[in-house]
Amino acid sequence: MDGDLRSWRPCLLAGAVFAVCMAGTTLPTPLYGLYQAEFGFSELTVTVVYAVYAVGVIGVLLLAGNASDAAGRRPVLLWGLGFAAASAVCFLCATGLGWLYVGRLLSGLSAGLFTGAATAYVMELAPRGGASRATFVATAANMGGLGCGPLLAGVLAQYAEWPLHLPFAVHLALVVCSAAVLLRLAETMRQRRPLSTVRPQRPGLPPGVRAVFGPAAAAAFVGFALFGVFTSVSPSFLTQSLDVHNRAVSGLVVALAFFSSTAGQLAVGRLGVGRSLPLGCAALLGGLALLAGALHWELLPLVVLSAIVGGCGQGLAFRGALSAVAEATGADRRAAVISALFVVAYTGISVPVIGVGLLARPLGLEGAGLVFIACMALLVSAAGVYLLRRPVPAARSGGVR
Repeated sequence: MDGDLRSWRPCLLAGAVFAVCMAGTTLPTPLYGLYQAEFGFSELTVTVVYAVYAVGVIGVLLLAGNASDAAGRRPVLLWGLGFAAASAVCFLCATGLGWLYVGRLLSGLSAGLFTGAATAYVMELAPRGGASRATFVATAANMGGLGCGPLLAGVLAQYAEWPLHLPFAVHLALVVCSAAVLLRLAETMRQRRPLSTVRPQRPGLPPGVRAVFGPAAAAAFVGFALFGVFTSVSPSFLTQSLDVHNRAVSGLVVALAFFSSTAGQLAVGRLGVGRSLPLGCAALLGGLALLAGALHWELLPLVVLSAIVGGCGQGLAFRGALSAVAEATGADRRAAVISALFVVAYTGISVPVIGVGLLARPLGLEGAGLVFIACMALLVSAAGVYLLRRPVPAARSGGVR
């Protein structure tokens, strides 16, 4: 990184806090099979439990996506950590399906508060002139944290005692440490209003951002839709169709998709936003094709390749979208506009997943997955053609410090 490492320390610490929060949102992924055996629910219920999280995220983004623009970054992030801690407690105390719904909803509220506010906070804590690398820190913290969640839970559930409790106890301890770190970081919003003054706003974009937002949001939707299926039903597919019962392996496959996303994000700096978005769509199409092959021939290596290729495509598209939107938005509206981008993304991560759950009973998990792949392939192809014909305009300079 350019400049002295000490000048990047606050930015990196904020990124670590961001990662801890996001890890909690994917922590249950390799554990759903255990919960199914414990509480006796169907594959559709798994997808609904997963989607409750997305409902919480979208609700917060719509109702309070601009909260940190008014009340400051740190107060909002502290509330987000509080919801993350409450979610961990729900899973620790879970004795039935209701606890899972509440825990996932609280996790969604936490992520909803963090997505826009933490992304803006990481960017604003970066040294002057470090906008591009700060964007990478923010998106890598987001995706890296999401990847660490299933990996941590899978390893602990497979090789340690108390598989349904230890992962959440560890995460609760990490949340407490994150709160201590956050309290030592500086506030970046100079003009603040009480949190009570925040009011819900209709989704809206400043005029200068609209030309950038449309194609960027289309790419983000497709990438998150692929991730939604990986994090909700891929462990069940590995168990039922591939006879993979090692929860650490299931967690690793999901984690590979998120880690590959981070690698894709790193390539955006060299490729540029204009090329990254259509290339991301092409890689997503390749990932979908590999996943279709994995479902048809029931081959674990194709699942792994699908996670890697699709993850790289999601990273290219996601960081390209975030960079374009953030650079085109002034500081006073940045968190709100970033939150609007995440509303689109989390719609992608939730609605298709429920569709897979609904189709799983009449078509089976493999048939439902193939229908999903066909729909997403059409969508990603349309988005890629649109982005080639109408490239993202160059962002104005100075949008992000």
